[in-house]
Amino acid sequence: MLNLIRNEWMKLLNRPGTYVMAGLLVLAVIASAVIMLFINSTLESSDEMTWQQQLEMQNEQQSMMEDGGQGFMASPEEVIAINEYRLANDLPPNEMNSMWNYLETNAFMISLVGLFAIVVASGIVAGEFSWGTIKLLMIRPIARWKILLSKFITVATFGLSLVGILVVLSLIMGAIFFDAGSAVHLTYENGVVQESSIIAYLAKIYFYSSIDVIMLTTMAFMISAVFRNSSLAIGISLFLYFIGGTVTGFVGMYFDWAKYSLFANTNLAMYEMGPILIEGMTLTFSVVMILLYFILFMVLAFTVFTKRDIAA
Repeated sequence: MLNLIRNEWMKLLNRPGTYVMAGLLVLAVIASAVIMLFINSTLESSDEMTWQQQLEMQNEQQSMMEDGGQGFMASPEEVIAINEYRLANDLPPNEMNSMWNYLETNAFMISLVGLFAIVVASGIVAGEFSWGTIKLLMIRPIARWKILLSKFITVATFGLSLVGILVVLSLIMGAIFFDAGSAVHLTYENGVVQESSIIAYLAKIYFYSSIDVIMLTTMAFMISAVFRNSSLAIGISLFLYFIGGTVTGFVGMYFDWAKYSLFANTNLAMYEMGPILIEGMTLTFSVVMILLYFILFMVLAFTVFTKRDIAA
């Protein structure tokens, strides 16, 4: 198995596109730092209020709003409670020029990692059929499921490698160009403001953001194995990747059964940042649904790949 995985990695590293994807990710991280530094320089020249004055003004604005927060906005009660806690305990919020804010902002780049992983997953099986190299794999005395598993592990480790590059480079850029900021993260639960580590919070955000990528990559891998068509796998996966969550959210406004959709459950960050997409959903429910879909995709991929005859 290790030899199979090593061979798949050798194939991957021999493709120029692999280095192009890694290079684009590095450029995106650097570009985000440049953009934030530019924004910070603009804000610093125009903002003369202290952070205490800013929070007090925000509380006044929130107190005039209707209670209950809508959409992705926190409720006025939550905002006011957290702001008052900061004022009472002298805990300034992390500004735009803090390392932690930069790291949180860069979490959206996991979507870029997802695009790259989907492209690799879509071609790693279908490409063998397109190039005719699948026959060379099949004549070897190795079980088909081992060949497919090695390809999936390669895709998974490739995606994790890109996430690792994103995290490490973001930490380096954040430490060099941004202030340390506060390592305290505040949450509002059951009417009480609680302190937690911002490192643990960011780790959850990065992990939760990766779930959507993992599931769409698995779907692309399944389509590639079942239909042997990389273009189809890329097209379907990217289409669902961009509109699946939006459509599910719209349907969920009217029908409770939408909570059983894959895209209603992949955004686990909603349990950390809110709001819950459909009332009644829990973290345990979403994890179970994700596991069921993952098993379904893998069973389809392995069943079809191991049973279907290789075309001449």
